[in-house]
Amino acid sequence: MKPTTEFTQLLAQARSGDSAAHAAVFSAVYDELRQLAGRIDPRRAGHTLQPTAIVHEAWIKLSPKLDGVSGRLHFLAVASMAMRQVLADYARTRGRDKRGGDWSAVTLDESSAVDHGTSADLVALHECLEQLATLNARHARVVELRVLGGLTIDETADVLGVSHSTVESDWSMARAWLLRRLSPA
Repeated sequence: MKPTTEFTQLLAQARSGDSAAHAAVFSAVYDELRQLAGRIDPRRAGHTLQPTAIVHEAWIKLSPKLDGVSGRLHFLAVASMAMRQVLADYARTRGRDKRGGDWSAVTLDESSAVDHGTSADLVALHECLEQLATLNARHARVVELRVLGGLTIDETADVLGVSHSTVESDWSMARAWLLRRLSPA
């Protein structure tokens, strides 16, 4: 991704209607978004949605909403929500098509809310994050930003406007809550 100030300038130009800047915003974030989407291994997850498709679908959701984006970290926060929605919509569609018999399972990496090797049904993860958001919206955002946004603890703290220690605490609590919810009974 381009340096923060250059990216912020591109966003400002895109918001003012510059179509070249709008395209440049996508080019500037494409590799990073693809890397984030690539955390989900389609072979292990049992689905066919590739990182490129996830990024393009997320961009379709994000593109008209650039007016509300203030900078790089905010963009990644919004992108993480868009990617989660794309993945959940895809998993729901596949589940509906198969009558629930073959929903996509996603293995989350070491920065995620579940341990190595633990597979979580994507729809279940999305639903759990929705439930968590009703209990504690910030905990759900921390998971979203860390897992799907790929943000560090410090970057997450900046986006949310809270301290480093608050994010660490939220991250710990949210992981424990998700582990309990997503673990097989």
